[in-house]
Amino acid sequence: MAALSLFSTDRSSIRTRFWYRPRAARERPRPGDRPIDAIHACLRAVFGFDALRPAQAPVLAAVLAGKNVLAVLPTGSGKSLCYQLPAVHKGGLVVVVSPLIALMREQVASLGAMGIPAASLTSANDAAENRRVIDAVRRGALRLLYVAPERLVREDTLDLLRAARPWLLAVDEAHCVVEWGHDFRPEYREIPRLAARLPGIQTIALTATADEATRADILAHLFPALPEVFVGGFDRPNLFLAMAAKHDARRQLLDLAERHRGDSGIVYCGTRARTAQIAGWLVEARFDAVPYHAGMEKPDRNAAQDRFLREDGVIVCATIAFGMGIDKPDVRFVAHADMPKSIESYWQEIGRAGRDGAPAETLMLHGLDDMVLRRRQIDQSQSNETRKRVERQRLDALVALCESPRCRRQTLLAYFGEASDPCGHCDLCRDPPRRVDATEAARKALSAMVRTGERFGAGHLIAVLRGEPTKRIAELAHDRLPTFGVGAEHTATQWRSIFRQLAAAGHIVPDIAGFGGLCLAETGRALMRGTIAFEMREEAAPSATSARRKAGSQAPAAAGPANESLLAALKAKRRELAAGAPAYTVFPDRTLIEMTQRPPASRAEMRAIHGVGEVKLARFADAFLAVIDAWRKNSDSI
Repeated sequence: MAALSLFSTDRSSIRTRFWYRPRAARERPRPGDRPIDAIHACLRAVFGFDALRPAQAPVLAAVLAGKNVLAVLPTGSGKSLCYQLPAVHKGGLVVVVSPLIALMREQVASLGAMGIPAASLTSANDAAENRRVIDAVRRGALRLLYVAPERLVREDTLDLLRAARPWLLAVDEAHCVVEWGHDFRPEYREIPRLAARLPGIQTIALTATADEATRADILAHLFPALPEVFVGGFDRPNLFLAMAAKHDARRQLLDLAERHRGDSGIVYCGTRARTAQIAGWLVEARFDAVPYHAGMEKPDRNAAQDRFLREDGVIVCATIAFGMGIDKPDVRFVAHADMPKSIESYWQEIGRAGRDGAPAETLMLHGLDDMVLRRRQIDQSQSNETRKRVERQRLDALVALCESPRCRRQTLLAYFGEASDPCGHCDLCRDPPRRVDATEAARKALSAMVRTGERFGAGHLIAVLRGEPTKRIAELAHDRLPTFGVGAEHTATQWRSIFRQLAAAGHIVPDIAGFGGLCLAETGRALMRGTIAFEMREEAAPSATSARRKAGSQAPAAAGPANESLLAALKAKRRELAAGAPAYTVFPDRTLIEMTQRPPASRAEMRAIHGVGEVKLARFADAFLAVIDAWRKNSDSI
């Protein structure tokens, strides 16, 4: 394929305004050069990156070759660069459809810090700002214009774009086109019709959603003809993966936060009430934490999100209403206080940690109550039976992941169709569980369920098995049953593990249509009859002290030692320079950490640091070099 010229007669005056483009990027490619080879100088000079990530190169090559593209890449893999780099390199206007105003605002701020002319056209702007943006579009002064789908469908917006002649339409968070998804935005389905009214425009759709059915829906609704499709590997090797049964959720979450005191984090919660409760726990322990959920007043919700995005060390406790499009690169941990609804949701949500490539930690707490709640939500939803069946299968896969005895990463990647060796970077690789024959205990549990009428939850059944004379047991005469007290040798925690693993194995199911209690599946009846056996992971309830010690030993190791005093000084300077914008728009944590690992003494050495492009070098190098110089002098004097 012929190489793409960096200058075209109709847009050369626009492209040459980028003063920071290096000489190599200004020259026309030689015959036979690939477009992908010609952009690396731009990558280093503007974005400060030495190389593309493996998943980015083929996507960029297809875009530069003029093809329509669907890119399914995991969160944190650098999807945004797949349209931002072509916008800078090729010139002209790229229109980005994004579902969240906050995301547009943060991306525009990040691009501005690199000297890239970008703007958003949104209802959050005042009238004067939108007039300035429209004027910039008309003058050809922008490389990227961010719009919400609702804005794109307006006739005045289409008239503006037809005159501006954008060459690329980037549809971010493309899974919003899926009607049955919780992020569905009906305007996304209008995009092909609107694109057809913009002559010669290419389309790139991007999402982190891995589900095959979702991909099929995106292809059907966004592209009139089959585009180039790229599905990247889903592994995020910098994330430490851990899952644990709930035994003291407050203590478990506080232990995680303590390992990351001073870091930004996200705690996902199953209900709105839980966001306030867990934020309260963290505030009591002197963490900077805020709740976030869709029921909050919009100004309060925006204020919480802005604090999280703009400040260091804020922990947001949120429902799934928070997160889509959150592009904060330095989130050091993500926890699930309650079990998410599927493996896809789990993988997308933990993907908000460690987007800068530095180590980050994840923890999912789960319990039998979570499993029952999620199944009830599916069965009571308004979805048709086909959709409910798919959602139950997804839930079953997540439950199996929670109780799996083998490497978390192996199980996860196998779900997405990828093979993997044991990773050595998850809780089960660090501390492999022992499997034991629990057939006798399981039969006792199942017998208690049958003798109480398959009407009760795990809490009541455990009290029966342990012989606890509660008022409810006495009222129902369950203390006279043959199973009363037959399981006294096991603790309540051990019984909860048994019931949970019986549910994970499909031997018991919640009776949603009846009393909501636990009842036997067909395999459970075979187990109670003794025709099959039951093996489970041995799981002892740790003390709070041993849990903290064990969890601490599993925390991810840093890529290299960072000098904490220097890092603190660099972060303080970063906050000062950000002047109210998100701190990471100056430099992400990864860049600051690298500065502590090999402190630069000159601009030339600063230029070699990851994430330091020419514009940021000119704007910020002297300020950070002064901090490093002061730290050196102070260290020498000690």
